[in-house]
Amino acid sequence: MAYNSNFDVDTVMAVLGTIGERFQDGTPEDEALRIAAVALLYVRDSAKLEDYREYFRRFFTPATESVVVVQSFSTTEEADAWLAQGLGHEGDLVRVAGKGFRVIPKRKEGGLMFLRTPLPEEMAT
Repeated sequence: MAYNSNFDVDTVMAVLGTIGERFQDGTPEDEALRIAAVALLYVRDSAKLEDYREYFRRFFTPATESVVVVQSFSTTEEADAWLAQGLGHEGDLVRVAGKGFRVIPKRKEGGLMFLRTPLPEEMAT
């Protein structure tokens, strides 16, 4: 599930307060809610909220959603020509005729080559 990394701190604090009213002072639940609330206030007051929002987004983004294909090709020949022109970089993920490949260095002769690396949509079927 994707959560809203653009949350409103004051709304979150109000919800934590409402939940906190259900627990007696000094209980583990009360302590946990207070720690979470103060941590969020610290992040906001320290001008680190945008950093936290990015961390929050990455934390709840499924790994498959963070996979980025940098280039798509209809044929292997097109992909090979792109690589030969020096346009690919080590680690790039490309789609060739609907299949995923990662750009990796050649072991002995230098240069780059493609390594078959299934894309998330290939693995889902």
